Amino acid sequence: MSSQIKIALIDDEQLILEGVKMLLSNEKNISVSLTADNGPDFIQQLEQLQEQDFPDIALVDVQMKPMNGFELVEILKEKYPELKIIILSSHYKTSILGYMVKLGVSAFLPKNSNKKTFIEAITMVDKNGVYFTAEDHQMLFTYMNSSAKKNSLFDTEDELSEREKDVVKLICQEFTNNEIGEKLFISPRTVESHRQRILEKIGAKNTVGIVIYAIVNNIYSLEKI
Repeated sequence: MSSQIKIALIDDEQLILEGVKMLLSNEKNISVSLTADNGPDFIQQLEQLQEQDFPDIALVDVQMKPMNGFELVEILKEKYPELKIIILSSHYKTSILGYMVKLGVSAFLPKNSNKKTFIEAITMVDKNGVYFTAEDHQMLFTYMNSSAKKNSLFDTEDELSEREKDVVKLICQEFTNNEIGEKLFISPRTVESHRQRILEKIGAKNTVGIVIYAIVNNIYSLEKI
């Protein structure tokens, strides 16, 4: 986690771009390093960036043309799996929560969120990889209590072993492969093998997907986030 959180804004409404940029301008630990008003331009800009200039978090609008937000997220998760993504939308989130979780999106923020929630979401996503409001918590608990919905979120072919669950819990606590190896008395290479096997088993693309899977399946407690 860097000392300053670099943000990219992608929205086809110029007023939203300028408004969010102004909202964040007074935050000492947050900087808007990149803006784009459509998905293809954003992808092109990313391809030209040096590693040190790459954003930590992308704030992505859902309704855009010619590429909507979810299409953009799918491409970003494929090409840049460690880029954290916060979805911005004026639409009610219930209908897309499952899809958001499936894609490994870090948070969902309505465009009418207040400044405190906005800053808190960015800070927590940078720190923990995910951010859930009290409403999100309740919705996830509902998913957890519905086996049909829960099972549809991830393409789990095999149950995780107890050792894999131990690795998942430590990943959720942000331990590195070396630190996990020390705690479980295994080599970092073995930890990496477990990590890759976990990703394959649950159908997730990155660490955020592992964290969300752990929450949805009650492997890691929401209260710890």
